Amino acid sequence: MASLVSDVLCQIRSGSRALAPHLTRAYAKDTKFGADARALMFQGVDLLADAVAITMGPKGRTVIIEESWGSPKVTKDGVTVAKSIDLKDKYKNIGAKLVQDVASNTNEEVPDGTTTATVLARSIAKEGFGKISKVLILWKSGENCFIGCCWSDLSVN
Repeated sequence: MASLVSDVLCQIRSGSRALAPHLTRAYAKDTKFGADARALMFQGVDLLADAVAITMGPKGRTVIIEESWGSPKVTKDGVTVAKSIDLKDKYKNIGAKLVQDVASNTNEEVPDGTTTATVLARSIAKEGFGKISKVLILWKSGENCFIGCCWSDLSVN
């Protein structure tokens, strides 16, 4: 009788997890911080911008995009090239998706200039990531200066 009750309880518990998915265990997320994450994200930005930049201007080259169905697509449109890029590394893909959003938003506002917006986004990202690392260095040196000043005040008194 006790084994029958435990079998029924096990069935109820496993069935309740199907009804209440918040009770099941979720997988942990892979996280990165600092310079490593910024470097990987910028690699994705750079890769996408390189692919789009060759279509810039009247002498820009065409790009052939492999479609999952039908024949390949030949285009010089920056937003089409940007949307077709999907990177395997998820951190690089995050950077690429940020620039894809820039190209898509530019295409919605003004149907032309997506390539220029993508190249500008790469420059902004490069400068921004550079400034972040410099600010962290300045913050650390300012913090050390503050600690040194406080320490000298404490030792005098």
